[in-house]
Amino acid sequence: MSSTMTTLYEATVTRIGADAQDMIDAGVVILFGEPCPDALAEVSIVHQGGAADEGLAPQPGDVVVLGATELTVRAAGDLAGSNLRELGHIVLYCDPADDQALLPGAVFVDGQIGAVAAGDRIALERRG
Repeated sequence: MSSTMTTLYEATVTRIGADAQDMIDAGVVILFGEPCPDALAEVSIVHQGGAADEGLAPQPGDVVVLGATELTVRAAGDLAGSNLRELGHIVLYCDPADDQALLPGAVFVDGQIGAVAAGDRIALERRG
C-alpha cells in the first residue's frame, strides 16, 4: 500500500549565509524567508516560497525536505507553524539530545543535513 505526501510548505533556496554551514555542521539549520534581515542572513538558509496550507503546523512524523535530504520531524514548538507561515522562519535541530529543551520556534528532526545550494527545494510534507 503506497502512501501519498501532501506538501504543506514549499520554497526555493535563494542564498546561503556565510556562516550557515558552521551552524549546519553543529546540527542547527536556520531557515528564513525573503526578505531576510542582514544579521540573520549570515547564519541562515534564505528562501522564497510559502505555505500551501494556512493551518500549517509541523507535527511529529512530517518530513522536511532540504535539497536531496529528507528529515523526519520528532517534535515541534508551539510557534513553529506560525513562524514558518508568516516569516518563512524555522530552526531545525538535527538529532538533538533527549534532554535538549524544545524552544517555541524550534523543530527537532531525525537525521543530518547534506550539502545545500541555491536553487534547492525546501518543503514540509505530510504522509497520508
